[in-house]
Amino acid sequence: MKNKISFITISILSLLIFVSIGLLIYKNSTSSAYKMTWHSQSTFAHEAKQYETEAVIAGIGDILIHDRVYNDAKTNNGYNFEPILKPVYSLLQKPDFLIANQESIPGGSALGLSSYPSFNSPHEIIDALMEAGVDMVTTANNHMLDKGEKGILSAIDYYEQKKLPYTGTFKSPEDKKTIRIMNVKGIQIAVLAYSYGTNGVPIPEGKDYLVSLIDPKQMEKDIKEAKEKADIVLLALHWGKEYEREPNQTQKQLAHQMMEAGADIIFGSHPHVLQPIEWIDKADGTKGVVIYSLGNFLSGQNTENVYKDLGGMFEVTLKKKGSDSKSNTTIENIDFHPTFNASKQASTYRVYPLDNANEKGLTNRTGNEIKQFMLPK
Repeated sequence: MKNKISFITISILSLLIFVSIGLLIYKNSTSSAYKMTWHSQSTFAHEAKQYETEAVIAGIGDILIHDRVYNDAKTNNGYNFEPILKPVYSLLQKPDFLIANQESIPGGSALGLSSYPSFNSPHEIIDALMEAGVDMVTTANNHMLDKGEKGILSAIDYYEQKKLPYTGTFKSPEDKKTIRIMNVKGIQIAVLAYSYGTNGVPIPEGKDYLVSLIDPKQMEKDIKEAKEKADIVLLALHWGKEYEREPNQTQKQLAHQMMEAGADIIFGSHPHVLQPIEWIDKADGTKGVVIYSLGNFLSGQNTENVYKDLGGMFEVTLKKKGSDSKSNTTIENIDFHPTFNASKQASTYRVYPLDNANEKGLTNRTGNEIKQFMLPK
């Protein structure tokens, strides 16, 4: 009997020992698996927060549609500007985000088309720009009130129909307060636009919101607000003197002032000729870049100044690195692609890459010469 009890006791103890060992092995194995899973998840989450993204934004100069240009684009069913821009499609579609200075108000045919000195352009110029690759227009310039409030509202209505972002003219106080922030491949770019004036045309009483004028104090406030919401602040400034190929002191002073206020990039317009690009060192150790004038991209100006037919596309490459909690966006590279606005008989208009323009009315100018003039030494 004792032997039987001892055998049973030993058997039970052996079973308990076996179960205990099994539980210990199981616990260790599951614990190890949990740790591995946790480590794997932690590493994945950490890596997911780290990122690096790059985007190329670009600007082109004045879209100033004289009657010679829209008459060239006239068809039986309206206006078609696409053939004028087709030679530069491959150029304009290269950047990730492209901004154009829409200088003549595209109020549409219903308001009566007109040319210099008080412009109103067909709506169809917007269709052509978008087809060519333009992603946004700036509208702050000296011609923005050429057709008064009606012209501004008609143009804005068409921009909104086409879902084309715009800034520089506005339909309401709320519209003007809304800073345009474009998400380009994960980089937030705030775009602000201002003009030196409106050619003496008075702003309608009580409707200052319609236009955006250069006012350094207000611009500094706008830049500060934009900087809190965006990675990069880009200004489109309509300034300087017509047909002068170098920026004046007022332009330089304002550029440096706005950079210190927090701006990163400035696209200039109004002189109708190209003016150089300059790097600007900021007090915080970063660099900003300004192109003082992008020149004419498409216009019908028949002045004797041979440089009024030269324009181009200014490219800025941005890089953003960091995590969800902290990031840093820098200007990595710049480039300039000159163009030529051809009008051999002043009746057939085309925009060409400058290197392809030798047989289109251009003489004694090459792309390399213009690039050397434009890019910082």
